[in-house]
Amino acid sequence: VQLQAFGGGLVQAGGSLRLSCAASGRAFSSYAISWFRRAPGKEREFVAGISLSGSSSEYAESVKDRFTISRDNAKNTVNLQMNDLKAEDTAVYHCAAAWGLLQTSPGVYDYWGRGTQVTVSS
Repeated sequence: VQLQAFGGGLVQAGGSLRLSCAASGRAFSSYAISWFRRAPGKEREFVAGISLSGSSSEYAESVKDRFTISRDNAKNTVNLQMNDLKAEDTAVYHCAAAWGLLQTSPGVYDYWGRGTQVTVSS
């Protein structure tokens, strides 16, 4: 599976962005897909993830009620709608694919896309 993330940019605090992760290759629906982010000087952290069918999702506490993850297996895409963005959301965002069950640990993710920069100005 090859992943490509796009949709980042510069936005003011309180604004919105929509990130997309496009996948190529077979068996997309066999992979849980998650978004991770890394801010300068910080560890990579889990942001949001979605199960194989899209029936369940998980979010980091810091983004709950602001971010929504969704997937379209027919189009091999996963989207992350980010609302009410804050300066602390500034980071490089990566999408990643893990075979099977949705998990939040980055170590279980087999495939990673190039990141997309999100910058939130306060």
